[in-house]
Amino acid sequence: MATTDTVMEHHDVQNGDAWSGGQAPFRASYGKLMMWYFLLSDAFTFAGFLIAYGALRFSSPTWPVPDFVFSTAPFGIHHAPLIFVTIMSFLLIISSVTMVRAVQEGHRENKNGVVFWMLMTILGGAGFLSCQAWEWTNLIGAEHMSVTTNPFGTHTEDGVYLTADGKDSDEVFHAGSSYLMHKAGAGHGDEHAEEGHAAADYSPGDHPGHFVDEKGFIHRKFRVTEGPDAGMVKMEEFGPKAFGALFFFITGFHGFHVFSGVVFLFIIMINAASGLYVKRKNEYEMVEKIGLYWHFVDLVWVFVFLVFYLL
Repeated sequence: MATTDTVMEHHDVQNGDAWSGGQAPFRASYGKLMMWYFLLSDAFTFAGFLIAYGALRFSSPTWPVPDFVFSTAPFGIHHAPLIFVTIMSFLLIISSVTMVRAVQEGHRENKNGVVFWMLMTILGGAGFLSCQAWEWTNLIGAEHMSVTTNPFGTHTEDGVYLTADGKDSDEVFHAGSSYLMHKAGAGHGDEHAEEGHAAADYSPGDHPGHFVDEKGFIHRKFRVTEGPDAGMVKMEEFGPKAFGALFFFITGFHGFHVFSGVVFLFIIMINAASGLYVKRKNEYEMVEKIGLYWHFVDLVWVFVFLVFYLL
């Protein structure tokens, strides 16, 4: 009987009184629970943004093709769809692995191991931010995309471009094919846009059949060859405005999370190096909490990568 009573008493202490204030529910500290609450609320925020993107995309008759929009990379590389963003994603995923190693070393109370692997995580996050900065610079400076203007478009019908004298040229396109409108004199010829976004310097005087709008963007005329509008002459239009706004907002919001994570990682790494967490003897719980945040940022990028770069 004594043994049975002892077992029941132990069971009550371990389970029944867990919510009485003296025990940690789910064997998680208050700090970890609050981190999970924050990540859950942040997940709903990102979900709302991505759902809004999907709703606007599938309600639009045309949308930029990711393989065309994201086909450039540093050092003059073109015709390489998604290569650069793959490198970005690899850096972030590897930084998540190094974060796991930092948490493991924290459980072992290995200060030097924690500092080393956190430094590797910081370098991975900084590399990702550097890549994103180049991507934004290229899209804004070279391709002239902004939150209000999207020069990337796709044709909604079959057609053929017109020459300067208004006759049909040899450049035939089909519905769904991509095009990019550049600014005059920006070092990009739209006649080569389909080939990778880079061409010789462009002067509107060299192509009298092309038209420059009030923003300085070059438009081309074409004749519709199929469908109910066959024979009509039309002008290339800008792509859906929402694409640029959503891209910069959502990737920027995620980039802000990565930047914040890098800052917190650096602060926690300095604290770990100073021996602050050694005195607490709690298996570097603060490292584990920032690790939860970092893994969340990595997971969110998987969904951002999916909706913007793959679909």
